[in-house]
Amino acid sequence: MIAIGGTIGTGLFLSSGGAIATAGPLGALIAYAISGLMVYFVVSALGEMATFMPISGSFNAYATRFVSPALGFTAGWTYWASWALTVPIELTAAAFVLGFWVSPDSVPNYAWWIILIVLLFALNMAGVALYGEMEYVMAFVKVLAIIFFIIVGILVDAGALQSPKIGFDNWTTSGAPLADGVAGIFTAFTNTIFAYGGTELVGITAGEAANPRKSVPKAINGTFWRILIFYLGAIFILGLVLNDNTPNLSNSHNDAVDSPFTLALKLAGLSWGAHLINSVVLIAVLSAANSAMFAASRTLMAMALEGKAPALFARTTKQGVPFNALLITTVIASLSFLSVPWGAGVVFNWLQNIISCAVLMTWLMIFWAHIRFRAAFKAQGRSLDDLPYKAVLYPYGTCIGILLGLVALFGEGYVAIWLTTPFNIQNLLQVWIGLPCYPILYFGYTFWTRTRFVPLEEVDLVTDTLSVLEATRGDGLVEEEEEAEEKGKGVWGRLVSFMA
Repeated sequence: MIAIGGTIGTGLFLSSGGAIATAGPLGALIAYAISGLMVYFVVSALGEMATFMPISGSFNAYATRFVSPALGFTAGWTYWASWALTVPIELTAAAFVLGFWVSPDSVPNYAWWIILIVLLFALNMAGVALYGEMEYVMAFVKVLAIIFFIIVGILVDAGALQSPKIGFDNWTTSGAPLADGVAGIFTAFTNTIFAYGGTELVGITAGEAANPRKSVPKAINGTFWRILIFYLGAIFILGLVLNDNTPNLSNSHNDAVDSPFTLALKLAGLSWGAHLINSVVLIAVLSAANSAMFAASRTLMAMALEGKAPALFARTTKQGVPFNALLITTVIASLSFLSVPWGAGVVFNWLQNIISCAVLMTWLMIFWAHIRFRAAFKAQGRSLDDLPYKAVLYPYGTCIGILLGLVALFGEGYVAIWLTTPFNIQNLLQVWIGLPCYPILYFGYTFWTRTRFVPLEEVDLVTDTLSVLEATRGDGLVEEEEEAEEKGKGVWGRLVSFMA
């Protein structure tokens, strides 16, 4: 539940409005579907490596072992940056959400940010136990809210709640259903990739389960259906009840933005529903900020323990909290205050573009590590039967994922360079400002440490590995216990298991 619920935040509840405004209802749906397919292959590739080799350090550990220490260094810092910068963007989003009730003229945004930063720091200082309990509850609330919205949205579209029937009218307005055509879809990738960021955690958490051979296919198939229902289902309904010209839908240059979920119910005349869903959106934003601060501080601590970050970030309190890593993450959260001179909409867009680029590069590095993992398997004469779980449609799935990632990356740049009239360097910088960081990190670490590519014959496929026998616990008792437990849950219990 935490793995999927922790990723449902601003990307879906707020940025989805920007995707619809940019690409139209159908364009947004296509962009979310393409990104969702890419995520599915990412989770599958990561799941294969994680079940065979469930080690700490996640992505950067696989990049280090299967490709080169330099790629592991780059992957670790990229992943940390994506989470660390997520905190200020979630705080900026919180100001948008709170603006639905309290005007910034009454309570300035920076007042909310001070309160929320102190609150998040205190929660993360409490330790992992409180974090886990809170995130499970919040994740469950978010999932229920999306299901509630989909049901109510269908009723609103059908005119069953004392509102006019909408049907597919918003797909026939000016610019719909594909606003700006293919260019709109390319531009919307920034929103969709940002929304899916963090979903790759499913591959890691599944690999650490008691019975990976059974739990990994279940978790990955569950990811597919959750993407289909929670993301694509919600975007489809939003595209029915809103259009790309709906006021306060996009945050391109706007400091007064409402969640599209809130807007949809507000425009339908369901004031109670708008207040209810906006409350859930606020919970989602704060939950995502809390998850991001936790993940960023732990990632930085893990890198410090590996010698890829200053040792001071490895120090922990008696409760196991990495205080210094948490402190620097909190300082980065203060980037939200840049919204005061520059505007919340501007800062939100810059951060979203940087994070989307970091997330996309993380996925591409996972694919690269997976290809090298399989190549090492072949070079060392290992049988694929040794793998507790095999990635979906390999090598085609991994190659399709890489292709889609490159299309998204360069498609956004193509729009900024050739399709924006007149050309504006700021648009290009927003899309690609983070790109130079990756070769600098990679080649800088290579030069400084004199590391090299790990030859396929020397890739360590023995240490920390999990055999098929271990993955199934050998005697089948785990499967029998799980099947008996599943049968005894009943309808509601199985529904909760699916959502979790």
